[in-house]
Amino acid sequence: MGVIPWSPLYGGLLGGILRKTEQQGRSASGRAAEALPKLRPQVQDYESFCDELGEQPADVALAWLLHQQGVTAPIIGPRTIGHLDGAIRAIDIKLDDKALGRLDQIWPGPGGPAPAAYAW
Repeated sequence: MGVIPWSPLYGGLLGGILRKTEQQGRSASGRAAEALPKLRPQVQDYESFCDELGEQPADVALAWLLHQQGVTAPIIGPRTIGHLDGAIRAIDIKLDDKALGRLDQIWPGPGGPAPAAYAW
């Protein structure tokens, strides 16, 4: 059975939200604004790890999902051509076992690593 994740960037939380708020003066809104206060340390770790990889956070989030067994295609909602280009770029990002393990450390599932922990 295939899985099609909806809102793969968690309402913008995994799309580089800290950079956007610091560099562009944007404020978080919606689900991201609600989750950010609680998850700020993880978001900081995540964005720093994306910097280490040399990739954009949104692209890494989509690539991470595409590396999960059973995920066939995340549902994306690009608002700009740049967003669409990044989503397409995610297809080419190869995450090795070390990188996948690090992402699972930063964002552990409620009952273990993805994807099994997220199947309720």
